[in-house]
Amino acid sequence: MNINLRTRVHQWLRSALLASLVVVLMQMAVAQPVFAGPVDWREVPSTSEGQQWWDAGSVRRTREGNVSVLSRYSLKTEDESPALGTLVVMEIDCDQSLYRDTQKNGLPRFRADWEAPAKDDLITEVINAVCSSELV
Repeated sequence: MNINLRTRVHQWLRSALLASLVVVLMQMAVAQPVFAGPVDWREVPSTSEGQQWWDAGSVRRTREGNVSVLSRYSLKTEDESPALGTLVVMEIDCDQSLYRDTQKNGLPRFRADWEAPAKDDLITEVINAVCSSELV
């Protein structure tokens, strides 16, 4: 009986692991891809925090009616050495001036929360530039 129980638990664990793997793979398939092609980087005014650009060639409407855009930013370093940049796919709600990063450096961020730009002038400028562009 003990061997039978151990076998059943082992089979159940294997099934649960396989089901979890299938769910993760399905979620990855739902993630929006970053569209490859020529980029048209547009810089917003830099601040004491750093620099940020958005790609006019990547602006797309989402199914929900929001705007998706590829952006990159580089934070200033104390010694003025070149900072490594970060690529993000931002989803922007132009009506409410909210954003969420749906991908960061190519990695999907599932269920990312909507955020207000607060006192982040770089993000505020990106939202204003994208939402007021002729591309939306």
